Amino acid sequence: MQSFTAETADPVAICEELLNGSGAVRIKGLFLPEQIADARARIMAHSNGEGEKVTHFQGAAIEEGRANLQRRVWNLLAKGDVFSDMATHPVIMAVLRRWLGSEFIMGSIAANRLLPGGPGQEPHIDFPYWDFHQPDTHPMGLNASFPMNAQVTIALDPFTEESGATAYLPGSQKDMRYPTAEDRDHFYDNCARMTGEPGDTVIFFGAAWHCAMPNNADHDRNALLINYIPKFVKPLEDMPGALPQSFLDAASPEMRQLLGFNYKYPEILDDADAVNAEGIK
Repeated sequence: MQSFTAETADPVAICEELLNGSGAVRIKGLFLPEQIADARARIMAHSNGEGEKVTHFQGAAIEEGRANLQRRVWNLLAKGDVFSDMATHPVIMAVLRRWLGSEFIMGSIAANRLLPGGPGQEPHIDFPYWDFHQPDTHPMGLNASFPMNAQVTIALDPFTEESGATAYLPGSQKDMRYPTAEDRDHFYDNCARMTGEPGDTVIFFGAAWHCAMPNNADHDRNALLINYIPKFVKPLEDMPGALPQSFLDAASPEMRQLLGFNYKYPEILDDADAVNAEGIK
């Protein structure tokens, strides 16, 4: 996996690697230790109950009986300013403006806490491709010649092979198909790992086959998972609906963009206020 820093993170080079190369890049040390500590503490505080069953779009847990060892925390924007700061980091925004267009939005932001002994996942692809195992529900000819997804993983704990760092199959994003059971041996025999230190960030094309691996370490493996999509794709999470009005009123221009406020559709067009002096054209 190619590695960059905040200073060397060239959007042109990164987007070329995401589309035509391995499908993933690492940006080292993008976040400060105090940001990582703040985010991790908030995630731990909100994930002390039993974990929820991992649904298919997240890659089904291999061992359902151990699902309490993999915990998701949703609606993170309401749980601390640090998550908004991370989601709108200038380096990430610059890369994704080139990758998804200048008015891209956020599809989801969540945390994944994988406890020691936590299971891995099956190889999968991410929203909005997550259900491409049902290709008849998608437009004919759908391919990966242009992206409708970017996944950003921010490591809050060491991402090592032992702790279950995400596995991915380099180049698989070019095929635009959902991995089948018959593909699994090939996947595991040829996969690379998204390793990194706390504060490192991985950006990858969610059409690349990937999955969390089992955590065989003696510590949690926490990560922030952010899904970004073009402005015209329906988000996975209704984030504006889940956020307090005070958050929406105070949102920065970057956050307003990510929440979809810059793209007014759908709107009600059968409205007298929408008709100007010349009429709707």
